[in-house]
Amino acid sequence: MPNTQSAKKRLRQNVKRRLRNQMRRTRCKSSRKAFLAAVEQQDVAAAEEALRVCTSVFDKAAKKHAISKAKADRNKARLMRKLSAIKTTEGATA
Repeated sequence: MPNTQSAKKRLRQNVKRRLRNQMRRTRCKSSRKAFLAAVEQQDVAAAEEALRVCTSVFDKAAKKHAISKAKADRNKARLMRKLSAIKTTEGATA
């Protein structure tokens, strides 16, 4: 337990920041799941829209340091590869 006033305030700030960062990371995971669900359905239009939302969420989380910039870039690159993969398979079958 904190003893000084400044330590008590720091504890309160850390709790708020941890919850805020947790919310941002959860939002990243949820948007990624929505994108992957669209990819699973082979729905290119829905996947493109979900990817647009997903990249925005990842960038915002990285900007606020909830996740690292490298992690955001890595995840976005992986998702873009999945989208391009379903686009090429759709083009091959259509």
